[in-house]
Amino acid sequence: MLTVAYLANEFPSPVEPYVVEEIKELRRLGVRVIPGSVRKSAPNQAAVSDCAPEIVLRPPHGMTLLRAMWLGVRRVKRIKPLISRVVLHGREGPIKRFKALAHTGLGACYAVLLEGRGVNHIHVHHGYLGSWIAMVAARLLGVKFSMTLHGSDLLLHATYLDTKLESCTFCLTVSEYNRNYILEHYPKVDAGKVVVARLGVEVSERVGLISPRRRTEGAPFRLLAVGRLHAVKDHAFLVRACGLLRDRGVPFECSIAGEGPERKNLEALIRHCGLKERVKLLGHVPRECTDSFYDRADVVVLTSRSEGIPLVLMEAMARGTIVLAPAITGVPELVIAGRTGFLYEPGSLEGFVDRLLFIRSLMEAPGAPPGEALAAGRLAARQLDWVRHAARVHVRNNFDRGANLESFGDLLIQRIAPHTESHPDENLVLQQI
Repeated sequence: MLTVAYLANEFPSPVEPYVVEEIKELRRLGVRVIPGSVRKSAPNQAAVSDCAPEIVLRPPHGMTLLRAMWLGVRRVKRIKPLISRVVLHGREGPIKRFKALAHTGLGACYAVLLEGRGVNHIHVHHGYLGSWIAMVAARLLGVKFSMTLHGSDLLLHATYLDTKLESCTFCLTVSEYNRNYILEHYPKVDAGKVVVARLGVEVSERVGLISPRRRTEGAPFRLLAVGRLHAVKDHAFLVRACGLLRDRGVPFECSIAGEGPERKNLEALIRHCGLKERVKLLGHVPRECTDSFYDRADVVVLTSRSEGIPLVLMEAMARGTIVLAPAITGVPELVIAGRTGFLYEPGSLEGFVDRLLFIRSLMEAPGAPPGEALAAGRLAARQLDWVRHAARVHVRNNFDRGANLESFGDLLIQRIAPHTESHPDENLVLQQI
């Protein structure tokens, strides 16, 4: 039986449901999967996801450390190039070099915990510290490893990514933008081993023209953001934009669903801007409850500085909710400006607010006086309905979770399964050429 060790930085994680989904898909295809996590997740997450890690690396146990040290000594030649890269080459600072050496030790621990379990391949999700750990373990065990890159792990925190890309047998990434970025910035990488593997969300089998969605006259303009409260998501940008909307006399409500380290800073900013009655931090919202928030929102907004292709936009578009996002990285592959949603210039507060006001004007157009203005209003509203419809079709055709999971599973098996079968019509002479 094909056995794959699958490593994530934190598993299971409520913000990375695709990791659990990919593991389940591989198991459905008959692959034995050994899920692992670099750090221990919250106690209730395994129960929620119905999938628990078999291996947790941090903190490592004393006996595991001793065995890892002995394994590293016995097979030091296999990891000597990695240690040389950390100590002698590159422009990384001393702190990053020290961390890489520590992660090399964790990689040896991971190899010890996988020894004797018949592992054929190691796959790691994200290019952070887990990818170095998986690479070290693969070398010590004499197997191949692969990784999936998203956004920040490629564009913002690409520490030692040159070595990881050189060492991996193949690299999956979630957008064409990412693939082109890798090939441009790491020209030594074989283009054939960088493959786009899109994520996806659940969509209905039938995608028809959705029923018109109209705003009630006088109702506040409802904005929704869904995402971890982290600096890279830049919810502070959204709060400042809400201040501009208030200053322009726009009635609105803004809800931000998610939890994270930026919560206190955001609470302080909301108080400073005098927006406590208009901007609400909802905290963590279970995935099964997010649909109702999408349905109530007029616009789902994204204000991130860096992204792969966010699931939150796919989920909103699959439900026919208008989205507004920055024109960064792979986002325009999902949100096609004016056709499946709306884009704004990254970092432009005025541009973001102007886009919001434009969308609001289209939604409120049917309330115009009779005559030509009413006809124009109906046309504007119909345009939004077509954007909603096109968004659902686009998600259905390109970001369907079931279809993309099947493609992921087939691709992984095809890339790592041993090809030992021969065909009777193969020409033995041509095989030698």
